Amino acid sequence: MPVILKIAVPSPLPQLFDYLPPIGDDGPFRAGMRMRIPFGRGKVVGLLTGVADSTEVPKDKLRHAIARLDELPLLTEELLKLADWAAAYYHHPIGEVLATMLPVALRDGGSAEVRLPEIWMATAEGMAMDAATLKRAPKQAALLVRLQAHPDGLTRPQLEPDGKSMLATLRALADKGLIEQGRGANQCGSGPLAANSSSLELNPGQQHAVTAITTQKGFGAFLLDGVTGSGKTEVYLRAIEATLEAGKQALVLVPEIALTPQLVARFEARFDTRLAVLHSGLNDGERADAWLRARRGMASIIIGTRSAVFTPLANAGLVVVDEEHDPSFKQQEGFRYHARDLAVWRARVLDVPILLGSATPSLESLANVESRRYVSLHLPERAGIAEHPDMHLIDLRKQPLQEGLSHALKLRMEQHLKAGNQVLLFLNRRGYAPVLQCHDCGWISACSRCDARMTLHRQDHRLRCHHCGHESGIPVKCPGCGSEALYPVGLGTERLERVLGELFPDAPMVRIDRDATRRKGELDRLLKRAESGDARILIGTQMLAKGHHFPGVTLVGIVDADGGLFSADFRASERMAQLILQVAGRAGRADRPGEVFIQTHCPDHPLLLKLVNEGYAAFAAAALAERKVSGLPPYGHIALLRAEATDETAPMAFLEQAAELAHGAHAAWVRFLGPVPAPMARRAGRWRAQAMLLAPNRSPLQRCLGELVPRLAGLPGARKVRWSIDVDPSDTY
Repeated sequence: MPVILKIAVPSPLPQLFDYLPPIGDDGPFRAGMRMRIPFGRGKVVGLLTGVADSTEVPKDKLRHAIARLDELPLLTEELLKLADWAAAYYHHPIGEVLATMLPVALRDGGSAEVRLPEIWMATAEGMAMDAATLKRAPKQAALLVRLQAHPDGLTRPQLEPDGKSMLATLRALADKGLIEQGRGANQCGSGPLAANSSSLELNPGQQHAVTAITTQKGFGAFLLDGVTGSGKTEVYLRAIEATLEAGKQALVLVPEIALTPQLVARFEARFDTRLAVLHSGLNDGERADAWLRARRGMASIIIGTRSAVFTPLANAGLVVVDEEHDPSFKQQEGFRYHARDLAVWRARVLDVPILLGSATPSLESLANVESRRYVSLHLPERAGIAEHPDMHLIDLRKQPLQEGLSHALKLRMEQHLKAGNQVLLFLNRRGYAPVLQCHDCGWISACSRCDARMTLHRQDHRLRCHHCGHESGIPVKCPGCGSEALYPVGLGTERLERVLGELFPDAPMVRIDRDATRRKGELDRLLKRAESGDARILIGTQMLAKGHHFPGVTLVGIVDADGGLFSADFRASERMAQLILQVAGRAGRADRPGEVFIQTHCPDHPLLLKLVNEGYAAFAAAALAERKVSGLPPYGHIALLRAEATDETAPMAFLEQAAELAHGAHAAWVRFLGPVPAPMARRAGRWRAQAMLLAPNRSPLQRCLGELVPRLAGLPGARKVRWSIDVDPSDTY
């Protein structure tokens, strides 16, 4: 009886492919192994999902796999179940789902053996040498002292925490025979792992939260709803400490790479254990090593961004999702999963607690508390002696402004700086100005590929589209009329930095946005300047809003709060409220009181009034009531069907054909809204349209999609467009 291998291939085809075993390989063949196979005219790496004894493929069409790449399954049974569930729920091809779960190096067929880390260590001669004799080479002396204090050696990342290369210094010491390069020990470890004691005393709210989590037997979902500065991270650390003492692993998800180095540093200071870090800032080999160490139990704490949710755990004990409300946890292309939701699914299957933390919880999580799916753990007060900052609105109407700054905000900045404090100004718009305009004819710097404006970046002398990446030089004369009267319109962080340098020339400042932090290690360097107090004025985008602790900041100024108040996206008000309060939470986190000033042309807007006067809980309650009346998430469930093409008419034509199909699939329970052009109808040279499927419950929506999606590829217009389905979209753009 032949052995038929059922293999998932990373392709848009939603099916498994049948192969015969590699010639001369009798197995065993187990689900989760990688197989190199012929596919089309090339060769690919697929995942074995199972074995059958029959096939519908004609015998003469059946091909042999080329090679089995693993002796043991690379993906665990639990991750294979997750892949099956996610492929069905998000209606995405199983082969691409399984490929997403693997680091790129393993996806491409690389070795599944753990590479021991490269380390530098002092030689016997180096250990015996007095580093003071290297006084003419202070960098070498300082480095030798560090390695003498660590006889087992240090890795390059440990030696270069700020990202600045020390390779020349290392080589100079090696040439002198004082240090040598080697490989670290294979520290698999077992049993309880030590945690360095914390001097922080938990307040009653923190103690209640820690007790609830650490006494939970099996699965339980907890929403740690704590105001900014309330000590959520300390709760995470205590819960992880109990997990390590039980000999188990903890998986910690964070929304942004920017948060990872800080969290890693804090964990390394707290725990005498092994960490694995996964994020897109690492190279392919580093990501694969971290993934494999977690799989083998060689890492007790795994910290990573969105895709780290797929990390295999040898002995899971706890899952933590920090800033659970953050939209970064939603993948926006290809396999459009939500890492927070998959983390909850994994915790349930693994039968371990999951802790979701946020100062501004998502409305979905609050609804889960309301329905008792999650347990609420509330931290209403800031930790220690820190107090909540006072919040004020500045009415910009009819006020003279200096580059977007009101007199009231400038006055408060001057007062706080004179008192020796730090000031943080938030503007969620990078670049110098959002648009360049001709004063004579009205020409504006529009993107030739998008329905968007080109942002002026004066420092780089470029115009850039922040949507498609298209860029060009700054014209000397107006392309429309030839006039030289070209003026920047609007305010970006680069322009704000310039004007503040003129207003406060004696106050050192840092700007933290994507443009200022492109170089490796630059973000960490700027954050250290901000945290140390060396920089007195901090300017930034939402990179500054999440999780940072700046003890010297006593004033936060939100330069423009109006951007998210008027939007076609029903989630816009929720996102704006979260962002405002996350930024505001940077003020007054130590022993000095803080205050927040919000500049707006809409001081009577209900959202702003609710936030300033009553706080996030009151806003969320009102927003949930509105969502319930309108039947929108979390009280309704939606999927977006998107289409795009270089032909302007093709997306709408395809979606109209899809609408006819959808009206016959559970039409009584699922509403098909649209199609309509996307809010940005043209992006990167492609025309875009979308339609929404809305249902009061998940089941009818999933049944409708189950019937609709397999038939979409057969529509006459399908070959003329690139289409996708997005279940539980984080935005409607």
